[in-house]
Amino acid sequence: MTMNRRTCLYNLSWLGAACLLAPSLPTISGSNRRRFHVCLNVDALDRDPGLLSLVKNAGVDTVWLAGFFYGHWPYPVEKLQAARETIEAAGMAAHIVNVPLGHPGDSLDAKDGGFPLTPPRSWKLATRPDGSSYAGTSLHPPATHENTAALKVLREAGFSRFFLDDDFRLAPAPGQIGGCFCPEHRIEFLQRGGYGDAKWEELLADVRERRLTPLLRNWIEFQCDALTQSFREQQKAVGEGRLGIMVMYLGAEKAGIRLSDYQDVPFRVGELMFDDASFGRVKGKTDELFSALMHRRFAKPELAFSESTAFPADRLSDRNMAAKLAVSTLADVRHTMFMSGITPFPRAHWETLGPAMKIQAEHHGKLMGHTPRGPFKHYWGEAGRWISDDQPFSLFLAAGIPFEVADQRPRDGWTFLSDFDARALDTHSKNGAGTLFIHRPSAKVKLLESEPLEESLDALFALKQRIKPKLESIPYVEENIPAVCAWYPSAQSVLIWNLTEEPQKLTLKFKASRRPVHLNALGTALVEEVG
Repeated sequence: MTMNRRTCLYNLSWLGAACLLAPSLPTISGSNRRRFHVCLNVDALDRDPGLLSLVKNAGVDTVWLAGFFYGHWPYPVEKLQAARETIEAAGMAAHIVNVPLGHPGDSLDAKDGGFPLTPPRSWKLATRPDGSSYAGTSLHPPATHENTAALKVLREAGFSRFFLDDDFRLAPAPGQIGGCFCPEHRIEFLQRGGYGDAKWEELLADVRERRLTPLLRNWIEFQCDALTQSFREQQKAVGEGRLGIMVMYLGAEKAGIRLSDYQDVPFRVGELMFDDASFGRVKGKTDELFSALMHRRFAKPELAFSESTAFPADRLSDRNMAAKLAVSTLADVRHTMFMSGITPFPRAHWETLGPAMKIQAEHHGKLMGHTPRGPFKHYWGEAGRWISDDQPFSLFLAAGIPFEVADQRPRDGWTFLSDFDARALDTHSKNGAGTLFIHRPSAKVKLLESEPLEESLDALFALKQRIKPKLESIPYVEENIPAVCAWYPSAQSVLIWNLTEEPQKLTLKFKASRRPVHLNALGTALVEEVG
């Protein structure tokens, strides 16, 4: 079956993995309140004239339109300009999301093949370490040149805010060590490092074994240099406008994304759980929160965006979409971006989202700028960012005990390690950190001041019972029910997120006090005057 052009463009505009985030009409640099954005497309506005008022009434103030897609223009620039005028006439801001490199798969869900899913033939394919080829996340000429030219066209058309979608990366998927292993990049890398040909097979072995050797480190830096240079060239094309980057789930150096290079630009924290099957699991929610918290180490809160995505459009229920909003509140991500697949998610979702957006904006307004503190430590080290399989030990976030994010190895509390970060520590005879490291038995390491622990709720609740005598000066959830408990001492507040699909009556224990807290299914509650 062949997709007609109008249907193809309509579907394309709502692509989740291809929508881009950025600030709204006033500015992004001074966002001191929670703001909400949505990805729409020009045909969607024609098909549903009431759509803008629907999302605006729910609390959305910015619309992002699909622009340039890996060598293709799905919409005439004149049509994008007309859509911007319609959006601005409705009192909202209109910006552009570009998909600069493509995607290694059908991120459009365009099963009938109407829209080209790969770049033009003039763009080269990417090569995996095993020598196989694929389309997407390949940074060969003329990709940067054509993307830069497209941004100049859009800038001249009056657009000033742009995002590069998370397909702006050099790894096919999370947990993979990226880069294009083609003959051209092989020659360039070996010449740059002054290596002989034999080093190439050594590099491929390092990639297979995930060994962070000096050689593999140089390869990853080589990829990061290339991606950053491409971003800088595109950044110049927008002049006084703003260009941001959308980052994949736990996206970091191994995907060519040197996080420190993007600290002063709009930055989308990486998320992944786009349907009920993934986000509906407690572990799915804690993985999502873990990734957002990690990226916020590198992103300023006023420049940080979420990816609140349903993909395909009907696979994430309205209540799970609403529950996702808590991730941004907990991580102090000031901008929420609603996205879906190739079609808009159901209109009825906005009946649930509107009230949930107001609740989270209220909670967030009282917490923004404050830092969560606690004895449980969120740590994602160099091994996690450079060579890991992106499987964090995240379930501790559901134990109802306050946590904090650590840039360096902590010196107190309990620090939860991925297998790769645990093995990296295992190379040191002494850690001397003063924290108790918790790692999964699968790490197969023997660390001083450490304890192997299965990543399960039962094991974590058993740990919680053992350490309760050490929590007397810490507010925590008394029951063994999956809940995130974030403590903000400077705000004298605790935010609790119920991770279950049933209403819960929990107890916040703090010193001699025990305060009952009633939570809706998947809901949050802000407990104030704690301390």
